[in-house]
Amino acid sequence: MFIPLKDENPRILIPYVTWSILTVNILVFIGQKVFAGSDPYFFLKYGATPLLITGGDLPAGLPFSPIMPFLSIFTSIFIHGGYYHLASNMLFLYVFADNVESILGHKKFLIYYLCCGIAATFAQALINIESTVPLIGASGAISGMMAGYLLKYPKAKIFTLVFIFPIMLPAFLVVGFWFGTQVLNGMANLNQTGGGVAWFAHIGGFVAGLILMFLISKGKFNWRT
Repeated sequence: MFIPLKDENPRILIPYVTWSILTVNILVFIGQKVFAGSDPYFFLKYGATPLLITGGDLPAGLPFSPIMPFLSIFTSIFIHGGYYHLASNMLFLYVFADNVESILGHKKFLIYYLCCGIAATFAQALINIESTVPLIGASGAISGMMAGYLLKYPKAKIFTLVFIFPIMLPAFLVVGFWFGTQVLNGMANLNQTGGGVAWFAHIGGFVAGLILMFLISKGKFNWRT
């Protein structure tokens, strides 16, 4: 297991948007703990349910607006299922997103982040169209950040925990290994119908991140010492 802890890649811009996204995720999680327990439909409302966002009918009697499946494509990116889910996603966001924001600028970065998250949601939904398990979490959007980082800073040094051993590794190895595990796990769980890790959201977000970075960012960014 590769767990990136920090990188040696100085940012160019102060990452206001990255910090804001991180803060919003934490605040939303606190709000979940306060309010979700009293709302049995919380995750169905604000998580992205594949059956609903791909055109399936709302179950009768649910107390929320028919537009919620569309809004949930955005809201689901900021919801997490537990402390570990939140902490691991925010760690990856902290390590990779600030340099991507420096490359794109604040406005483009926010659009890039949201587009990667939306692409990730649809990728997972299309793999299992009839699923009624809500998709939640920022990991699909963060996968896109990792793809963008890989394209622009493949040789940047990442301080990584490999099992229990801390070691400096190049970004192409850390991110490449991570993406490889997502593909392998996705193939192994292709027919999964219950909850669990949304592997194809990670894959979809990553592919979207690669494509978008090619389209909206020009120039080569080398690792700065």
